[in-house]
Amino acid sequence: MNISILVVDDEPDLEILLVQKFRRQIREGALRFQFAHDGVEALTVLADHDDIDVVLSDINMPRMDGLSLLSKLRERGENLSTIIVSAYSDMANIRTAMNRGAYDFVTKPIDFPDLDATIAKTIQHVEAMREAQRRQAEAEQARASLSRYFSPNVADRLASSADALQLGGARRQVASLFTDLTGFTTLVEAIEPNVLGPLLNDYIVGMTDIVFSHEGTVAKIIGDALHVLFGAPADQPDHANRAIACSLELDTFACSFREHWRGKGIEFGHTRIGAHAGSAVVGNFGGGRYFDYSAYGDTINVAARLQAANKTLGTRICVSGTIAAAAQGFCGRPVGDLLLRGRTEPIRAFEPLDAERCASAHRLAYLMAFEELEAGDCHAVASFAALVGRDPEDRLASFHLKRLLNGDTNTTIAL
Repeated sequence: MNISILVVDDEPDLEILLVQKFRRQIREGALRFQFAHDGVEALTVLADHDDIDVVLSDINMPRMDGLSLLSKLRERGENLSTIIVSAYSDMANIRTAMNRGAYDFVTKPIDFPDLDATIAKTIQHVEAMREAQRRQAEAEQARASLSRYFSPNVADRLASSADALQLGGARRQVASLFTDLTGFTTLVEAIEPNVLGPLLNDYIVGMTDIVFSHEGTVAKIIGDALHVLFGAPADQPDHANRAIACSLELDTFACSFREHWRGKGIEFGHTRIGAHAGSAVVGNFGGGRYFDYSAYGDTINVAARLQAANKTLGTRICVSGTIAAAAQGFCGRPVGDLLLRGRTEPIRAFEPLDAERCASAHRLAYLMAFEELEAGDCHAVASFAALVGRDPEDRLASFHLKRLLNGDTNTTIAL
């Protein structure tokens, strides 16, 4: 390690003695010395050399003494380790020096073995400070990278881990959530870039802030679409609850955002959300060049396809029966048994609802109509027709009514 020492002393022979005493360390490049004859000259040297680590200073000097120099260094916030040189009988000044930030002291006349030991101890202190600064810089760099994906508290926890950015994956139980914005390509072609930029930025910031408030992980942002994980990188036993609650809040924000821009004459699309829970391989797969926190597996694929299923179903949120069963107090409407692409067995899906819609008479009427559909009861047609008549905006009820009118008689829906 290369250490630079500034010696501040008005005795002309000290420079020769130090150079001779430490000639081996100087020759090997371990030590470098700068010299000044008083505090004023020392401040000039420090201004010209920002690589000085240690100051070895006498107390009694002309123009500016060592105690005044210490005060100036403290005022300027200089992060230097200072060794004070003084007569042993002058303990009052030594005590003052230590109170002003001196790291250690040696007495006059200088005992060079003692000075050697003191410098060695000070160098160890400097090395420890450099290592602490290096670790802090690495942690700040890691935190800056991780904060793109994780909520602040998760990013802080990961940044303090030595292996947070290591390549590789692990199998975890997670909840996977996908969002997508309808008509985004058309919107891009229709409005000017100076309008599109702030609009999309506000939308993504609003969506990610909600994810972070539920301590979710933003694994991917592709254009207007988000992939969110719960239960990774840290365990979250309630990951299903978090995903459902986050989905509902994202939907509320997206609807409000859409109405806001509609009031300004811009037709912003609906946000579709899909969620599923299960096992996935999660980790950093960036290949060593950049941080790419990703998740792979059937759980991820199903969540993505449930998001896409909203387009056919007329819903904005579609989640699996697996995640609905895992979420305590889940409330929603059964969508049906979806035959997703790439799967041979149907998966029961639900539309989560907020507390107000859960308690509504309309939901109860829907549940009765769906029970009739499950039972193959011919009255299901009339029940769904009544639902649509009371609320033409109930797209899920409209979807089932069309299916029944087209001859479907069960809850299995091929997508």
